[in-house]
Amino acid sequence: MTNPEALRAVQLPLPTNDPGASVFSALQQRKTTREIGATPLPMQLLSNLLWAACGVNRTAGPFGVPGRTAASASNSQEIDLYVAVKEGVYLYDAFNNLLAPIAAGDLRASAMTPGQRGIDAKAPVQLIYVVDVHRLTHTAGFQEPGLHDPEVQKSYYYVDTGLIAGNVHLFAAAQGLAAWFHNCDKAGLAKSLGLRPEQRVLFAQSVGYPEKKIAE
Repeated sequence: MTNPEALRAVQLPLPTNDPGASVFSALQQRKTTREIGATPLPMQLLSNLLWAACGVNRTAGPFGVPGRTAASASNSQEIDLYVAVKEGVYLYDAFNNLLAPIAAGDLRASAMTPGQRGIDAKAPVQLIYVVDVHRLTHTAGFQEPGLHDPEVQKSYYYVDTGLIAGNVHLFAAAQGLAAWFHNCDKAGLAKSLGLRPEQRVLFAQSVGYPEKKIAE
């Protein structure tokens, strides 16, 4: 794992509301865009994006745990969102609205599989979805027997990841951004991020401004 001490925690600005973007309009505009430019996202826009993905939207959620913008099994909140940018990889801490440093260095290419890297290697943000199975089996919520069954666990954390990714796609559509949900180098990222055995890399999502095409 690359030394995270080369990075500092980043306090995100508070998310701001954009009353001009309706859900219906975002649904009309929602699409996958693989051609993404290299222009970095402003910090305010990144903060809004992460909050829309899985930020805290109420302090009193189910089972005494703050609620998030994306649902999860028994409010276990078992999906972590890692944010890979040029400087390094951070863990989104929704409760404190900050980015906690994980690994220094540009690991965005690892968020792609080898066959994908030539498509949007310039994307300024790669969101990396990681499940912590321990949270499913130790949730403060309803302890249904299925939460200890690996196949049931898988069905839950795949759905929960999809809910977050869907939020990202709608936010991107509303803000004129490009987004692409895709596979990634799971083994390489797990090693680079120093994940525990009960943590697993699932997918990644590229986000940025659509790449401008030069007219011929």
